[in-house]
Amino acid sequence: MPKISVVIPLYNKENFIKETLDSVLQQTFTDFEIIIINDGSTDNSFKIISQFVDDRITLYNQENKGVSKTRNVGIEYAKSDLIAFLDADDYWYPNHLEELIRLHEDFPNCGIYGSRYFMKISSNNILKTSYLPAVSNDYRGVLPDYFLASLRSRVGLTSALMIPKRIVLQFACFNTSLNGHEDLELFTKIAIEHQVAVTNSYTVEYNFAVENQLSKIQFLQNRIINLDQFLAIEKTKPNLKKFIDLYRLEYALQYRIIGAYDKSKHLLNHISTKTPIKARILFNLPPFLLRFLLKTKRYLRKKGFDFTVYH
Repeated sequence: MPKISVVIPLYNKENFIKETLDSVLQQTFTDFEIIIINDGSTDNSFKIISQFVDDRITLYNQENKGVSKTRNVGIEYAKSDLIAFLDADDYWYPNHLEELIRLHEDFPNCGIYGSRYFMKISSNNILKTSYLPAVSNDYRGVLPDYFLASLRSRVGLTSALMIPKRIVLQFACFNTSLNGHEDLELFTKIAIEHQVAVTNSYTVEYNFAVENQLSKIQFLQNRIINLDQFLAIEKTKPNLKKFIDLYRLEYALQYRIIGAYDKSKHLLNHISTKTPIKARILFNLPPFLLRFLLKTKRYLRKKGFDFTVYH
């Protein structure tokens, strides 16, 4: 039985999947299997991965079901006790799995093992993420507070994580009723009940440059994470409260952009942390101007400038 199962959901990533899969095959730690679930791709993704010849690769085809169901199928097929997740447009440096397996050996009782990562915001611009002020950039070990560490850069980046299969199953895998932030929900639930360990090595390149915005219809169908489920536990975990409030702000602004004022107000009413002045200004702007500013932000990101209104 392989030591690690690598689960890759694939849907229309013909421009990325070869480099992504190559990055797995070039790992210094080699005792793994690769489970690729082709989620009904309509481009050349299937043709590209079919050209790879390696006994560690298993490819499954299915009709398009969405990323949550696709990851869950990969989890079901996984033979290993440890599952490393990788999105089909992200990239691992050669020491990624080696660092994670060493972390697991040193801290065997954690629910999540995470690597540091770079964030690619445009074709020529890569940012180095940080968990300051929770831990230093060279810190390696169990995080004193996962949610404090995630206020600046989210620790729970899917492609940077390895999670014991029993832990994933404990929380019923990824929520298939969601079409956005299903990973946020699962990793938040795990981190509430289990310790999280991180490496001090940057071994992942997260392709943030690929647009994956929720549409107006998706927001109105309320298929994003229900943040109210954390209201009770937030009262005992101040940094969890701050972490969830960041997403309340994000969702509230998105709802305001599409004119769903009641939903926006509901989220704002549950925010007790101080709202940043940039966000307060935005919430007083009309939706058409917010849409223009959002397009401007996306344009600037492609040029290498990234910023947030949530801090």
